[in-house]
Amino acid sequence: MKELIFATHNQNKVEEVKAVFKEHNIKSLADVSYHNEIDETAKTFEGNALLKAKHIYEVFKTPVFADDSGLEVAALDGAPGIYSARYAGAEKNHKKNNAKLLGALAQTTNRKAQFKTVIAYVDANTEICFEGIVKGEIATALSGTGGFGYDPLFIPEGYSETFGALPREIKLKLSHRSRAINALFEHLKYLT
Repeated sequence: MKELIFATHNQNKVEEVKAVFKEHNIKSLADVSYHNEIDETAKTFEGNALLKAKHIYEVFKTPVFADDSGLEVAALDGAPGIYSARYAGAEKNHKKNNAKLLGALAQTTNRKAQFKTVIAYVDANTEICFEGIVKGEIATALSGTGGFGYDPLFIPEGYSETFGALPREIKLKLSHRSRAINALFEHLKYLT
């Protein structure tokens, strides 16, 4: 497998992907000394993932994948959605995002939610997207110190603990990002 660039500055995401796909040579934007932010100006997960992947492919001419991920909460009409990282402000503060979410759900019993990731892959001949979804619900309080973002609030279907409290191996197996990445790497097997 050729080198792949993962178009992200988020080291938590990079570590998740590298933990699952140890046999692939995955480079982050930091690894390739690309430090600029890529503005996510699209209105969908797919649009933002493609925007990032295409931009980095144009810079490096190396196969690249990018993701856009977020939490969609039923009682909030799918919010925070594509604004998940910036839900409580531009500084992307996980604690503030979680506090805002708990406040927004304080008066409802409908706590259904899903994590969604869209991975866009771009090379000289291909532009393709893969989706991963994990359904669950939002806890009434933070639980656990594992993971990042909304993990201490998200309880995946079939479990009683949040992603933040579950062992890392279980989260990696269940996660929306792992599901989308698995689909990407299944596709890449046919290209080699």
